[in-house]
Amino acid sequence: MRVDKWLSAVNVVKRRTVATDMLKSGVVYVNGMQAKASKNIVMGDVVTIEYLKGAKSYRVLKIPATKTIPKSQKDEYVEEIDNAMQKGEEDECQSTI
Repeated sequence: MRVDKWLSAVNVVKRRTVATDMLKSGVVYVNGMQAKASKNIVMGDVVTIEYLKGAKSYRVLKIPATKTIPKSQKDEYVEEIDNAMQKGEEDECQSTI
């Protein structure tokens, strides 16, 4: 499944056009490499999205067979990965205050 379709199908982003725009601007990475919308993903891939205030990483657990999945089933398809670097930076900031 294409990465733009996957981001929309598993409810990481609300619309596929938003996912495509994010991919065009270069803020989406698959397994550490900048991704294009046409990049096919497989189970086990790690998709990272860089936001203004940090990044979020997601592990692909299953590929949906349909266009969208119910939000209640999101945990079956995607796992949010803690970004250790971000947490470490936040802890350092809090300890210096």
